[in-house]
Amino acid sequence: MTITPSTHKPVALQGALLTAAPAPFLFASMNVGNAVPPMWRLIAASAAAVSCMICAFVLVRRPNMGKLFGTCASVCCFLAALPYLWSDPFAALLGFIALISAGYAIEDFRLPARHRKATGLVDLMQRARWSAVTVTIIVGFPFILSERIQTPVANLTIAASTLIAQALFIQWAWKQKRGRPRAIFTTFGLVLAALLIISAYMGHPAAIALTFALLIIFLSSRFMPMQEGFEHWWETLLNHPARLLLSTFFLLCFLGTLLLIIPEATRNGEIALVDAAFTSVSAVCVTGLIVLDTPAEFTCLGQALILLLIQLGGLGIMSIASVALHAMGRRLSLRQERLLSKMADTDHKDLLDSIILILKFTFFAEGAGALILAGLFLYSGDTFWQAAWRGLFTAVSAFCNAGFALQSNSLIPYRNSPLILHTVAALIIFGGMAPATSLILPKWLMARRIPISPRIALITTAVMLFSGLFFMLAFEWNGVLAGLSIADKIHNAWFQSATLRTAGFNTINMANVISPTFLMMVLFMFIGGSPGGTAGGVKTTTIGILAMTFWANITNRNSVIYQNRRIPSATIYRAITIVASVAVVWFAAVLMLEVTQQIPGRDIIFEVTSAIGTVGLSTGATARLDEIGKVIIMLTMFIGRIGPMTLFMVLSKDLTVPVSRCPDAKVTLS
Repeated sequence: MTITPSTHKPVALQGALLTAAPAPFLFASMNVGNAVPPMWRLIAASAAAVSCMICAFVLVRRPNMGKLFGTCASVCCFLAALPYLWSDPFAALLGFIALISAGYAIEDFRLPARHRKATGLVDLMQRARWSAVTVTIIVGFPFILSERIQTPVANLTIAASTLIAQALFIQWAWKQKRGRPRAIFTTFGLVLAALLIISAYMGHPAAIALTFALLIIFLSSRFMPMQEGFEHWWETLLNHPARLLLSTFFLLCFLGTLLLIIPEATRNGEIALVDAAFTSVSAVCVTGLIVLDTPAEFTCLGQALILLLIQLGGLGIMSIASVALHAMGRRLSLRQERLLSKMADTDHKDLLDSIILILKFTFFAEGAGALILAGLFLYSGDTFWQAAWRGLFTAVSAFCNAGFALQSNSLIPYRNSPLILHTVAALIIFGGMAPATSLILPKWLMARRIPISPRIALITTAVMLFSGLFFMLAFEWNGVLAGLSIADKIHNAWFQSATLRTAGFNTINMANVISPTFLMMVLFMFIGGSPGGTAGGVKTTTIGILAMTFWANITNRNSVIYQNRRIPSATIYRAITIVASVAVVWFAAVLMLEVTQQIPGRDIIFEVTSAIGTVGLSTGATARLDEIGKVIIMLTMFIGRIGPMTLFMVLSKDLTVPVSRCPDAKVTLS
């Protein structure tokens, strides 16, 4: 009888939960050395272990009760590790990610419609296999944090988890119908169990545990049908657009961190892990906030890695992968095309054409910008190779709205070079809009009819650019723009109007702007760029929709009409949700930094707005952040890049909701 992999998902989860039950005692032993953990941590670990064990047994029979115990186990594990997490901000970040991931996994659990009791050989092997996978994770955990975990407790935990996995394997072996395989596998399991007990008594159970786990994984691949392999374990992440977007960007940030910590990437040969992670997240999220001076601290290899992360983060790794598969003559599956269509908000039939258009426009704009900037830098006094590298780096960083520069003080040295400023500003503007919107710009300038969405984006962008120019000139004429000629004041005001929404380059000292300019900058950074571009923020079309909704309400109209087209209520609700979700994350980040950092509130507000809008401008607060502050800003940049609403939609399902027939409710709003 053929059984789908989803039928075995509860069985596999049961094996993993049973084997993970002793693991909470590892968390209770963190940061205590060879001392006995405090009683409250042991109690929390015991509660987590018992809850995990109960969850393993009741999750299949009573899913709601199993989810309750699973949640209790996750929270108790977090409490048991809390003193260590409190002392190490980077570990706290990983702990929060693990806790949130566990919550998502518990909520996502659904019992298959035709679930059977785990009595078949395939069921039992599936359970034994995933218990072995769990053992490998537990074995690797003490090696990662060997200096912070009490060795006896770690050894006992590894031994207990491996004994549970061995018991599950022996149960499978005993169910074999043929006598010889049953005797061989049962004897094999019992011998390894005896060796494990001996090695645990001697204080070195990890080798036997890892050997057993790898052998079980190997045997499971030989004794289970092909359709029961590992190909379905990642479906929880990849069967949903929001989860796919989050997981790909997280993977890119993680890989970038690993690349930046290699000795050849920095001039002194070493970099703190949190600084490497901060730089990687800032580059992937095309933000531009830095804790290390890019030209002074990173070698050419390190700068090239940062540039690669900027390009991948700006274009989107899924877009590049799709075109690469097309170039190799392979097609995406229907499910993959549907997922990418939802992520790109484009028609299913036009997906590949849209992605190819994005790449063509991107590389053409970056190439043209690199050539122009290289010539201008060469004219400014740079050597040929320095000008070429600086031109390429600045062009890619500007078009991707990243804000990374190969000058320690950004573009302040070129504040009197209008050609450089306007070239970078043009790259920022076109990169901040979708390629389709940029290509339709000539039609709009010639007053031809264009679709509503790019029209709203272009009008809003133009209004913000020219209003930003006006406010900068009005507020800072005798301020940060003092000392410049009238022409240079206009050039720099236009450049700052273009860059402060998304890019992060600057030609003025942000710490010296007056309060009206500060408020204007915060508002523009919050709005950001246009949909489909590389910019962050709530997007220009969102603000345009809200502005039209505001005008329709104060003029007592029942619907929002634009260009003889009605804006659907779903679009208005989505715009409100986007602004509300960004505001919630913004407030939480500001509050956390106010509590943990000794930095003025004005600088914190500017820093958080710059991070969540993936802008990259700073008044100097980035350099004053401690590890906790860096972790908070990293999370803010990451959420700002994928979109706060995307983060909140991770738990959503692709369900068809029936139209409500409930009567309307009357709610007083004023």
